[in-house]
Amino acid sequence: MSAIELRAVEKTWENGVQALRPLDLRVERGEIVTLLGPSGCGKSSLLNIVAGLTEASAGDVSVGPDERIGFVFQQATLMPWARVAANVRLPLDLAGVARAEANARAAEALRRVGLGAFAEVWPRELSGGMQMRASIARALVTEPTLLLMDEPFGALDEITRNRLDDELLRVRREQQLTVLFVTHSIHEAVYLSDRVVVMAARPGRVVAEVAITTDEPRDDAFRVSTTFARHARDLQQALLAAARDADEALA
Repeated sequence: MSAIELRAVEKTWENGVQALRPLDLRVERGEIVTLLGPSGCGKSSLLNIVAGLTEASAGDVSVGPDERIGFVFQQATLMPWARVAANVRLPLDLAGVARAEANARAAEALRRVGLGAFAEVWPRELSGGMQMRASIARALVTEPTLLLMDEPFGALDEITRNRLDDELLRVRREQQLTVLFVTHSIHEAVYLSDRVVVMAARPGRVVAEVAITTDEPRDDAFRVSTTFARHARDLQQALLAAARDADEALA
Protein backbone atom coordinates (compact mmCIF):
# COMPACT_ATOMS: atom_id res chain seq x y z
CA MET A 1 0.00 0.00 0.00
CA SER A 2 1.21 3.52 -0.80
CA ALA A 3 1.90 5.96 2.01
CA ILE A 4 -0.35 8.56 0.34
CA GLU A 5 -2.85 8.27 -2.48
CA LEU A 6 -5.06 11.13 -3.66
CA ARG A 7 -7.68 10.58 -6.34
CA ALA A 8 -9.50 13.49 -8.02
CA VAL A 9 -8.93 15.65 -4.94
CA GLU A 10 -10.03 19.27 -5.21
CA LYS A 11 -10.49 22.20 -2.87
CA THR A 12 -12.83 25.17 -3.19
CA TRP A 13 -12.99 27.71 -0.39
CA GLU A 14 -16.25 29.06 1.02
CA ASN A 15 -15.83 32.30 -0.98
CA GLY A 16 -15.92 30.28 -4.21
CA VAL A 17 -12.18 30.45 -4.97
CA GLN A 18 -10.95 27.14 -6.38
CA ALA A 19 -7.65 26.42 -4.66
CA LEU A 20 -7.11 23.01 -6.26
CA ARG A 21 -8.42 21.59 -9.49
CA PRO A 22 -9.06 17.80 -9.28
CA LEU A 23 -5.68 16.10 -9.06
CA ASP A 24 -4.14 12.71 -8.42
CA LEU A 25 -1.01 12.08 -6.35
CA ARG A 26 0.64 8.89 -5.16
CA VAL A 27 3.60 8.73 -2.75
CA GLU A 28 5.23 5.37 -2.15
CA ARG A 29 6.68 4.39 1.20
CA GLY A 30 10.26 5.57 1.61
CA GLU A 31 10.05 8.26 -1.09
CA ILE A 32 10.81 11.94 -0.79
CA VAL A 33 8.33 13.72 -3.04
CA THR A 34 8.51 17.50 -3.36
CA LEU A 35 5.69 19.85 -4.35
CA LEU A 36 7.23 22.71 -6.33
CA GLY A 37 5.43 25.76 -7.65
CA PRO A 38 4.71 29.48 -7.27
CA SER A 39 2.85 31.05 -4.38
CA GLY A 40 -0.87 30.44 -4.60
CA CYS A 41 -0.68 27.15 -6.46
CA GLY A 42 -2.16 25.14 -3.58
CA LYS A 43 0.96 23.38 -2.29
CA SER A 44 0.23 24.12 1.36
CA SER A 45 -3.48 23.40 0.91
CA LEU A 46 -2.61 20.00 -0.53
CA LEU A 47 -0.25 19.27 2.36
CA ASN A 48 -2.91 20.28 4.89
CA ILE A 49 -5.43 17.98 3.21
CA VAL A 50 -3.03 15.05 3.52
CA ALA A 51 -2.46 15.93 7.19
CA GLY A 52 -6.19 16.11 7.86
CA LEU A 53 -5.95 19.79 8.85
CA THR A 54 -8.13 20.83 5.89
CA GLU A 55 -10.97 18.86 4.35
CA ALA A 56 -11.00 18.27 0.59
CA SER A 57 -14.08 19.56 -1.24
CA ALA A 58 -14.18 16.40 -3.38
CA GLY A 59 -12.15 13.30 -4.16
CA ASP A 60 -10.58 10.52 -2.13
CA VAL A 61 -7.70 10.99 0.32
CA SER A 62 -5.97 7.83 1.48
CA VAL A 63 -3.10 7.70 3.96
CA GLY A 64 -1.80 4.23 4.81
CA PRO A 65 -3.43 2.88 7.98
CA ASP A 66 -0.04 2.23 9.60
CA GLU A 67 1.33 5.69 8.82
CA ARG A 68 2.10 8.02 11.73
CA ILE A 69 2.23 11.64 10.57
CA GLY A 70 4.66 14.31 11.70
CA PHE A 71 4.21 17.91 10.47
CA VAL A 72 6.85 20.65 10.21
CA PHE A 73 5.45 24.12 9.52
CA GLN A 74 7.00 27.10 7.73
CA GLN A 75 7.88 28.71 11.08
CA ALA A 76 9.45 26.92 14.03
CA THR A 77 6.49 27.98 16.28
CA LEU A 78 8.36 27.17 19.49
CA MET A 79 6.85 28.25 22.81
CA PRO A 80 9.11 31.08 24.02
CA TRP A 81 8.32 30.42 27.70
CA ALA A 82 9.48 26.78 27.56
CA ARG A 83 12.98 25.40 27.18
CA VAL A 84 13.91 23.48 24.06
CA ALA A 85 13.43 20.02 25.61
CA ALA A 86 9.95 20.97 26.83
CA ASN A 87 9.04 22.27 23.36
CA VAL A 88 10.13 19.01 21.78
CA ARG A 89 8.37 16.93 24.44
CA LEU A 90 5.04 18.77 23.99
CA PRO A 91 3.32 16.22 21.67
CA LEU A 92 4.14 13.44 24.12
CA ASP A 93 2.85 15.46 27.08
CA LEU A 94 -0.40 16.09 25.22
CA ALA A 95 -0.66 12.35 24.49
CA GLY A 96 -0.23 11.48 28.17
CA VAL A 97 3.14 9.71 27.78
CA ALA A 98 4.88 9.15 31.11
CA ARG A 99 7.37 11.93 31.85
CA ALA A 100 10.43 9.67 32.08
CA GLU A 101 9.72 8.10 28.69
CA ALA A 102 8.86 11.47 27.17
CA ASN A 103 12.12 12.99 28.41
CA ALA A 104 14.13 10.12 26.95
CA ARG A 105 12.39 10.36 23.57
CA ALA A 106 12.81 14.15 23.47
CA ALA A 107 16.52 13.77 24.22
CA GLU A 108 16.90 11.23 21.41
CA ALA A 109 15.01 13.44 18.94
CA LEU A 110 17.27 16.38 19.81
CA ARG A 111 20.31 14.18 19.36
CA ARG A 112 19.14 13.16 15.91
CA VAL A 113 19.01 16.78 14.74
CA GLY A 114 22.30 17.76 16.39
CA LEU A 115 20.82 19.68 19.34
CA GLY A 116 21.59 17.24 22.13
CA ALA A 117 23.60 19.87 24.01
CA PHE A 118 20.86 22.52 23.79
CA ALA A 119 17.99 20.81 25.60
CA GLU A 120 17.86 23.30 28.47
CA VAL A 121 18.30 26.57 26.59
CA TRP A 122 15.49 28.96 25.68
CA PRO A 123 14.28 29.19 22.05
CA ARG A 124 15.43 32.83 21.88
CA GLU A 125 19.01 31.64 22.45
CA LEU A 126 18.94 29.55 19.26
CA SER A 127 19.69 30.73 15.74
CA GLY A 128 16.96 30.48 13.10
CA GLY A 129 18.43 27.28 11.76
CA MET A 130 18.66 25.75 15.23
CA GLN A 131 15.05 26.69 15.93
CA MET A 132 14.01 24.78 12.79
CA ARG A 133 16.06 21.80 13.98
CA ALA A 134 14.11 21.92 17.24
CA SER A 135 10.85 22.05 15.28
CA ILE A 136 11.92 18.98 13.29
CA ALA A 137 12.85 17.22 16.54
CA ARG A 138 9.35 17.95 17.87
CA ALA A 139 7.89 16.29 14.75
CA LEU A 140 10.24 13.31 15.11
CA VAL A 141 9.57 12.74 18.81
CA THR A 142 6.28 10.99 17.99
CA GLU A 143 8.26 8.50 15.84
CA PRO A 144 6.41 9.26 12.59
CA THR A 145 6.66 7.19 9.46
CA LEU A 146 5.37 10.01 7.25
CA LEU A 147 6.83 13.51 7.54
CA LEU A 148 4.98 16.47 5.99
CA MET A 149 7.11 19.61 5.63
CA ASP A 150 5.66 22.95 4.53
CA GLU A 151 8.62 24.95 3.21
CA PRO A 152 10.46 24.70 6.54
CA PHE A 153 13.75 26.21 5.38
CA GLY A 154 12.46 28.99 3.14
CA ALA A 155 13.38 31.86 5.49
CA LEU A 156 16.95 30.66 6.08
CA ASP A 157 20.16 31.65 4.34
CA GLU A 158 21.45 29.31 1.65
CA ILE A 159 24.30 27.84 3.71
CA THR A 160 21.98 27.00 6.62
CA ARG A 161 19.35 25.65 4.25
CA ASN A 162 21.88 23.36 2.57
CA ARG A 163 23.03 22.09 5.96
CA LEU A 164 19.46 21.32 7.05
CA ASP A 165 18.73 19.61 3.73
CA ASP A 166 21.67 17.31 4.50
CA GLU A 167 20.31 16.70 8.01
CA LEU A 168 16.90 15.85 6.60
CA LEU A 169 18.36 13.27 4.22
CA ARG A 170 20.36 11.73 7.05
CA VAL A 171 17.34 11.49 9.37
CA ARG A 172 15.22 10.11 6.52
CA ARG A 173 17.76 7.30 5.98
CA GLU A 174 18.08 6.52 9.68
CA GLN A 175 14.34 6.38 10.32
CA GLN A 176 13.22 5.13 6.89
CA LEU A 177 10.80 8.04 6.57
CA THR A 178 8.45 8.91 3.76
CA VAL A 179 8.57 12.69 3.17
CA LEU A 180 6.18 15.03 1.36
CA PHE A 181 8.03 18.36 1.11
CA VAL A 182 6.91 21.80 -0.08
CA THR A 183 9.38 24.33 -1.50
CA HIS A 184 9.74 27.24 -3.93
CA SER A 185 13.40 26.35 -4.55
CA ILE A 186 14.33 24.42 -7.68
CA HIS A 187 17.76 23.60 -6.26
CA GLU A 188 16.32 22.29 -2.99
CA ALA A 189 13.80 20.18 -4.91
CA VAL A 190 16.53 18.58 -7.04
CA TYR A 191 18.78 17.94 -4.05
CA LEU A 192 16.20 16.29 -1.80
CA SER A 193 13.76 14.51 -4.03
CA ASP A 194 13.12 11.16 -5.60
CA ARG A 195 10.30 12.87 -7.53
CA VAL A 196 9.24 16.48 -7.98
CA VAL A 197 5.58 17.32 -8.59
CA VAL A 198 5.36 20.68 -10.41
CA MET A 199 2.24 22.72 -9.74
CA ALA A 200 0.67 25.74 -11.43
CA ALA A 201 -1.64 28.37 -9.97
CA ARG A 202 -5.10 29.81 -10.67
CA PRO A 203 -6.35 27.22 -9.90
CA GLY A 204 -3.76 24.94 -8.30
CA ARG A 205 -3.05 21.84 -10.35
CA VAL A 206 -0.31 19.35 -11.18
CA VAL A 207 1.32 20.09 -14.53
CA ALA A 208 4.39 17.82 -14.51
CA GLU A 209 6.29 15.17 -12.59
CA VAL A 210 10.08 14.93 -12.80
CA ALA A 211 11.99 11.93 -11.43
CA ILE A 212 15.38 12.89 -9.96
CA THR A 213 17.40 9.87 -11.02
CA THR A 214 21.08 9.66 -10.13
CA ASP A 215 23.59 7.20 -8.74
CA GLU A 216 25.62 10.07 -7.27
CA PRO A 217 25.55 10.64 -3.51
CA ARG A 218 23.56 13.69 -2.43
CA ASP A 219 26.44 15.88 -1.28
CA ASP A 220 28.19 19.14 -2.17
CA ALA A 221 29.66 17.58 -5.32
CA PHE A 222 26.17 16.64 -6.51
CA ARG A 223 25.06 20.27 -6.17
CA VAL A 224 27.55 21.31 -8.88
CA SER A 225 27.29 18.23 -11.09
CA THR A 226 26.00 18.08 -14.66
CA THR A 227 23.25 15.71 -13.48
CA PHE A 228 22.06 18.32 -10.98
CA ALA A 229 22.13 21.06 -13.62
CA ARG A 230 20.14 18.91 -16.07
CA HIS A 231 17.40 18.22 -13.52
CA ALA A 232 17.31 21.90 -12.50
CA ARG A 233 16.90 22.88 -16.15
CA ASP A 234 14.02 20.42 -16.58
CA LEU A 235 12.24 21.84 -13.53
CA GLN A 236 12.83 25.41 -14.66
CA GLN A 237 11.28 24.63 -18.04
CA ALA A 238 8.29 22.96 -16.38
CA LEU A 239 7.74 25.99 -14.13
CA LEU A 240 7.99 28.41 -17.06
CA ALA A 241 5.45 26.35 -19.02
CA ALA A 242 3.14 26.35 -15.99
CA ALA A 243 3.43 30.13 -15.68
CA ARG A 244 2.57 30.56 -19.36
CA ASP A 245 -0.49 28.36 -18.95
CA ALA A 246 -1.65 30.40 -15.97
CA ASP A 247 -1.17 33.69 -17.86
CA GLU A 248 -3.13 32.39 -20.84
CA ALA A 249 -5.95 31.27 -18.56
CA LEU A 250 -6.25 34.83 -17.23
CA ALA A 251 -6.05 36.47 -20.68
